[in-house]
Amino acid sequence: MEGQETLKNPPESSDNHLPATTTTTTTEEVEEDINTALDLTSYQLHDLDSVELPPTLVELDLTANRLSQLDPRITLLSHLKKLSLRQNLFDDAGIDSLSSSHAISGLEELVLRDNKLTKIPDVSIFKNLLVFDVSFNEIPSSSGLSKVSNTLLELYVSKNEVTKIEEIEHFHELQILELGSNRLRVMENLETLINLQELWLGRNRIKAVNLCGLKCIKKLSLQSNRLTSMKGCEECVALEELYLSHNGITKMEGLSTLANLRVLDIASNKLTAIEDIEKLARLEDLWLNDNQIASLEDMAEAVAGSRETITTIYLEHNPCAKSPNYTATLRQILSNIQQIDSQVFA
Repeated sequence: MEGQETLKNPPESSDNHLPATTTTTTTEEVEEDINTALDLTSYQLHDLDSVELPPTLVELDLTANRLSQLDPRITLLSHLKKLSLRQNLFDDAGIDSLSSSHAISGLEELVLRDNKLTKIPDVSIFKNLLVFDVSFNEIPSSSGLSKVSNTLLELYVSKNEVTKIEEIEHFHELQILELGSNRLRVMENLETLINLQELWLGRNRIKAVNLCGLKCIKKLSLQSNRLTSMKGCEECVALEELYLSHNGITKMEGLSTLANLRVLDIASNKLTAIEDIEKLARLEDLWLNDNQIASLEDMAEAVAGSRETITTIYLEHNPCAKSPNYTATLRQILSNIQQIDSQVFA
């Protein structure tokens, strides 16, 4: 995803901490795993001539190889549910055989990310498809998505050259839509995505927020677009994470109704004050660095509802960050703060 990711580091694991009990794996179980799942990631294979493909395979991962043509044996794997061809050299012709492979029509997850595709492949044969990923290709249009099954839960078309959101109206079950790093200018045709929970549109050319009446979205990213206003999110009351960094936003607004908001990222904009978040009682991470916020004078009032919940705040590269006792003032206001800018507290 192109949203600002993990804000806190997970605890490091240690080989010294072994489980108290161990589970014995039988030879039969090992053989069953081998016969149902095959992971050939990063073998730099140019073809699969030397590879045995058990007919019982349910999962086949061919990520990071040098494949350009689909091995015909793959199209005969009638039990196959997950197929990853990520990071290979497939062009449109190289995967043509997928369109007529009735034996694998039960496929639920198809990953074609990071190849050389110039169009959405015809995957209409897969009536139970849940995950479809064609990110990091050379696709100029979303034309062809109308043939993708309406059972789809996750759709990834990031890092292509798509100019318009279209042919997605039938995805009533869709939960995740990723269209970051394209050439989109308008948010449109989202009205029927009534179950959408995550919308990732960073690194496009969008000038205005338009969620088309959707109210169930939990994660929204519009980082690195051309926004000058953040109006348009007011009715998204389920929203938990909002990423709007690297735009031209001048005022914090439309936030007071977002009672479930936990993460708010408005870094690298043109803000001069912290506003409209005093009623938010669940806010944990607040990113306001690289703006024009002059003072901490009204800080306590600005974050009144979340003084006990905010654990991470970024305000560096604002004029207020140069004020005397900057860190001490924030620690006094935010009773459970764990991180201020890059400084982490025990």
